[in-house]
Amino acid sequence: MNILGILIIVAVIVFSMMLHELAHGGVAYLLGDTTAKEDGRLTFNPLRHLDPFMSLILPLISYLMGGIVFGGAKPVPVNPHNLKGKEWGMAAVAIAGPLVNFLLAFLSFLVIELGNVVQSDGIIYTVLLQMVFVNLGFGVFNLIPIPPLDGSRVLFVLMPDGVREFMRKMEPVGIYIIYMLILVGGGVFSSVVTGVINEILNGFYWIIGR
Repeated sequence: MNILGILIIVAVIVFSMMLHELAHGGVAYLLGDTTAKEDGRLTFNPLRHLDPFMSLILPLISYLMGGIVFGGAKPVPVNPHNLKGKEWGMAAVAIAGPLVNFLLAFLSFLVIELGNVVQSDGIIYTVLLQMVFVNLGFGVFNLIPIPPLDGSRVLFVLMPDGVREFMRKMEPVGIYIIYMLILVGGGVFSSVVTGVINEILNGFYWIIGR
């Protein structure tokens, strides 16, 4: 991997995670919670959103090891009691981040597949290709239903009270469970995520009729 390639992947990671977090904070604000705005998280300054390990080190390690790029960012502060819809509002805030990643991936995919100005050996093509795979990796990873990932917030609203209580107790250690999945079962974990990404790509091709 050359220096230019590393710079491109870092830039794509930072940009993608910034928009991911802005989506969380923006939807929370629209649903009545100003916590993210008051904390300075409704900003295009990436330094306000990025977690050094989850947003840079982990994605770069996973990329350099030849796997799917996955990671996360500093969680946006949200007060669910301020949200319209309460738990459903929290689910909407959570799903907004991955949806933005999938949208970025699809738009980049469209430019590659339908644009006549993108050359397969150019920098623009490389950036767009990384936008597709980085954002699909982020989107799928963050939908894993283990607290504190976004997928757990969506699952929470659908579960009975007993399961919700278990998920609350699990949240403080959830991130360590995720680390263990990556470190111990990295090969299987990456294969599962890759399989999901491939199915999403098949869906993209189906949408454009290819």
